Amino acid sequence: MSLLKYVILGAAAVYGYKYATKKRGIDGKSIVDDLKEQAPDYIDRAKRFGENVKQDLNQTSGMY
Repeated sequence: MSLLKYVILGAAAVYGYKYATKKRGIDGKSIVDDLKEQAPDYIDRAKRFGENVKQDLNQTSGMY
């Protein structure tokens, strides 16, 4: 049973990889290409979120 589970997980991983790297006919890009282009924006958003959390924590801890 466990071998069957690994075979199914492997097949799902291969299908997911093929789906994520398949080029669209409209613009010739894939999902992975889109994520690579948007990665710097996501990193900046995460940094701003972290700074906001630190600022809120400092304000809250200063109140008590």
